[in-house]
Amino acid sequence: MGKMKDSGIDWIGDIPQEWNIKKLKFSCKIRNEKYTENKGKLDYFGLENIVSWNGKYVKSENIYDLSGANLCYKNDVVFGKLRPYLAKTFLVDYDRCCSSEFAIFYDFIGNPKYYLYLFTSQGFVEKVNNSTYGTKMPRANIEFIKNIFIVIPPIDKQQRIADFLDKKCEEIDNIITRTKATIEEYKKLKQSIITQAVTKGIRKNRPMKDSGIQWIGDIPQEWNISKVKYISAFQPICDTSYLNNESVITYTPMEYIKNGYYIENDAIFGNLSSSLTPYMNGDIVIAKVTPCFENGNIAIMDNLSSNFGLGSSELFVLRPQNINTKFLFYWLQNKKFIDVACSTMTGTGGLKRVSPYFMKNSPICITDIAEQQEIVSYLDEKCSEIDKLIQKKEQLLDELENYKKSLIYEYVTGKKEVLS
Repeated sequence: MGKMKDSGIDWIGDIPQEWNIKKLKFSCKIRNEKYTENKGKLDYFGLENIVSWNGKYVKSENIYDLSGANLCYKNDVVFGKLRPYLAKTFLVDYDRCCSSEFAIFYDFIGNPKYYLYLFTSQGFVEKVNNSTYGTKMPRANIEFIKNIFIVIPPIDKQQRIADFLDKKCEEIDNIITRTKATIEEYKKLKQSIITQAVTKGIRKNRPMKDSGIQWIGDIPQEWNISKVKYISAFQPICDTSYLNNESVITYTPMEYIKNGYYIENDAIFGNLSSSLTPYMNGDIVIAKVTPCFENGNIAIMDNLSSNFGLGSSELFVLRPQNINTKFLFYWLQNKKFIDVACSTMTGTGGLKRVSPYFMKNSPICITDIAEQQEIVSYLDEKCSEIDKLIQKKEQLLDELENYKKSLIYEYVTGKKEVLS
């Protein structure tokens, strides 16, 4: 490792003596060229086609409206401008068009692949994040980005860094892919155990009967079929008469509703929009929009601040009545219910939703309260075992992803040297 010097830039820190610092606008250009039909048919990609912190392109079956799309050319580097997607970077592999939510960089001093990694480094992403503006859909400030100081190694070292990170990141990404596949297998196992328990019960060798519902199939002889609206209040009225504008309540954006639980988060009642979805202690909330519904964004809302909360407008709320709350909670996670609900979704592209009519009128298997508790206790134990396995794998994922981010940062800023 050679001599180091202070870059004078907070997110970069010390750099090798022979490396330079420049504003981004002096090391590349920003493309802003709109797609028009006379350009011919070009492949399109949007934010959903680029994997965060990865730089990889993934196909989708969505049909896109190309009006408003931007042109990008081979060896351009794109960077997602929307705050949740700032780490979506991609080295364009051939002439395409893309979402206007990407900033497009070209004509680099040096190797475009080096810049791809530079733009994916955590320090750069955090710097851009601090410039975002807007409330509903915060976006990066392009003028701010153009004036960010970046580090410029000698061109031959840019190539070596890019080649090295290609190899190392590919190795890490392969492990991440295998780990994610294992997590998905655990989730499928959990879902199959839930489905079996809430549609067939857990007692062995019992007489069965036709439920009369094709997608449910046979059920135990003594069970009945009801509808969700008969065993729960749908979008129930919430009493807020005891609250004032300064009251501290629970606030859950969609990303705070996870697979079976919610992330605790408080807000001031008077600061929140009246368009949000209200719920009370003990209610079940479940996402109604794709892909959150399929991904299992559901939770029992207990231990709420002020016994009241507001969440995403894309949530359904169910208040169980004459049914074990956790039995209903598990029912809403069974694969048969999820599959049929998805088949009824309406809307376009990424905004398909389960309808209120389907949710209220959906059939549900019902047994007596004692057996409901028996099933709940069984599923609590089984699901807890699987959740612990998933948690270990997710912890490994976090460690791998943090290691990869650290690796990229250290090499693109010269903290570590690629050895010959």
